[in-house]
Amino acid sequence: MKEIRFIDLFCGVGGFRVAMEQSCRDQGLIPMGVFASDIDPNCRKSYENNFGEAPAGDITLVDPTTIPDHDVLMGGFPCQPFSIIGQMKGFEDTRGTLFFYIANILKTKQPQAFILENVKQLVGHNGGQTLKVIIKTLEELGYHVRHTVLNALNYGLPQKRERIIIVGHKSSSNFTFPDPVKPFRPLAEVLDKIVDEKYYASDYIVQKRKEAHQSPHAIGIWHENKSGNIASYPYSCALRSGASYNYLLVNGERRLTPREMFRLQGFPDSYKITTHDGHARKQAGNAVPVNLIKAVIDQLLPLLSKENAKLTAASAELSNPIVQ
Repeated sequence: MKEIRFIDLFCGVGGFRVAMEQSCRDQGLIPMGVFASDIDPNCRKSYENNFGEAPAGDITLVDPTTIPDHDVLMGGFPCQPFSIIGQMKGFEDTRGTLFFYIANILKTKQPQAFILENVKQLVGHNGGQTLKVIIKTLEELGYHVRHTVLNALNYGLPQKRERIIIVGHKSSSNFTFPDPVKPFRPLAEVLDKIVDEKYYASDYIVQKRKEAHQSPHAIGIWHENKSGNIASYPYSCALRSGASYNYLLVNGERRLTPREMFRLQGFPDSYKITTHDGHARKQAGNAVPVNLIKAVIDQLLPLLSKENAKLTAASAELSNPIVQ
């Protein structure tokens, strides 16, 4: 078995790590997390409670040379404003953004591959210039780069959550994004049958919703958009960390529990939720969808295994030269 050493930047509660561990085990590999970082102390605590390792704090204060060598860099970097980007100066153009710290670690440590995640809106930010600079920067660091927008709904999760995924590999340009996996997990398997009364909306809110909308779904999650329009689906709209508590209601009546939100993000029930509801909702809303990320990692790991096999064979040949 081969170890896959990885680092987990902007790690949150560990969605990337859960996906990597699942994928490695499916492929007979040993996942080895060697470094993680997140600025949120509550996320760091949740990460430590589940993985037994305490992440570092603010990545901007971490010297890249102190980060252990690794095969894969993973990071759901925050969607902060990229106002500095736009002059197509590559690496220098990203200074002042959190992406710069990812690029600097890639430049310093030169891992075989990376997987980055961000909101779909990054694609069109500043007329597409921001993404062009990001891709240019990664390519200038020596990576074959691919990017696309994927939807968690197409990878087994009952949540419409679109995210841009950027993948790079040092040696291979053969990476392809995973085909959709359908159908998605039924809501009935995600939702608890009995929940505490505290999750139910007020009679006023429930009455207002049901007067405005009649759902065609026996089990559905009702969504109220910014204009106040109500719609319902046999899946959830994207979870959010800071949205109104009544943004999503199960059958127009109750809010999602933290455990249900973590399930909608693909976390197994063995994942320990050890913080109070408010922090748990925020953590779930900020997490990456595990199933989607695992599908991407499933595509990437065989390329790493092939590269490792080549390096092993080359090393063996140098160690045992054929004498003519």
